[in-house]
Amino acid sequence: MHILKIKGKAKIPDYIQIRDDNFTLKAYFRVDRPEKTLDKIGLGDRKDELLKLIEEMPFGKILKI
Repeated sequence: MHILKIKGKAKIPDYIQIRDDNFTLKAYFRVDRPEKTLDKIGLGDRKDELLKLIEEMPFGKILKI
């Protein structure tokens, strides 16, 4: 899986994309509201690790998770 952090502009908020190894979109959510989505896609057990990663990662980068 891959995670991307995208910087929003003006009225569009910052958001996160989670994609599988084929780059198919699995989740798309705002940076400030990730908890519910992580549970929904089955990553609730890795929530703390992913929240820390999301907070620290720079905008515009793709990281393999």
